[in-house]
Amino acid sequence: MVRRTKADAEATRTALLDAAEQLFQANGVSRTSLQDIASAAGTTRGAIYWHFKDKADLFNAMMDRVTLPLEQSTYAAQVEETPLQQMRMSVLTALHKTATDEQARRVFEIATQQVEYNGEMLAVRERKLRWRDEYLLYLTQQFEAAAADAGIRLSIPTRSAALGLKAILTGVLDNWLLDTSDFDLVQVGAQVMDSYLAGLGFSAPEAPKAAAPRAAARAKAAADAVPPAPAGSPTPARSRKRTA
Repeated sequence: MVRRTKADAEATRTALLDAAEQLFQANGVSRTSLQDIASAAGTTRGAIYWHFKDKADLFNAMMDRVTLPLEQSTYAAQVEETPLQQMRMSVLTALHKTATDEQARRVFEIATQQVEYNGEMLAVRERKLRWRDEYLLYLTQQFEAAAADAGIRLSIPTRSAALGLKAILTGVLDNWLLDTSDFDLVQVGAQVMDSYLAGLGFSAPEAPKAAAPRAAARAKAAADAVPPAPAGSPTPARSRKRTA
């Protein structure tokens, strides 16, 4: 009997994740069976259970492999100086990554449009809720710091401001994913975000047209310098001298 090497096992795991990613996008998560994935990967169903506990475990591994744009974007924001600039950079980096990274966009589409959170997929819902709470905490902290830095008092609680911004981002992304040729994701995302921030009392930032390529350059620099956090890990805490 031929012994499987660690490289062989990793190749099988990668093939299973690749197959799951393609089938989940094409058919939906609930309509894709583990046997479908095994067949598409050219292996057996038993190989799936060697690497993953169940479909939810496989799904979460697929998510971990390609960190969701909003999950990774807080790291790119570390290079900015003020809390408001950091928050904007976090958003612009997320939008730019979604618009330019085909695999990240595919996984994001699956996570938002192709999964039902019931039965064996409840673990996926728990993961999404955990990430949502962490990102809302990050935005809330940034709004608190940005308001203090600008010397203004927001008309709504900072968590409400965070919920509003996240709702705007979710709506823009969902509409763009339905038809990626309909509008420029980064430009429109920057425009609606800046209008929202202005409505809260923040001064107008740099023009969105300049922000998009700047976001790309800063995101690349930050990605080279700081590795992305594992999915589900806590959002970095903000410091007044070195914020995240």
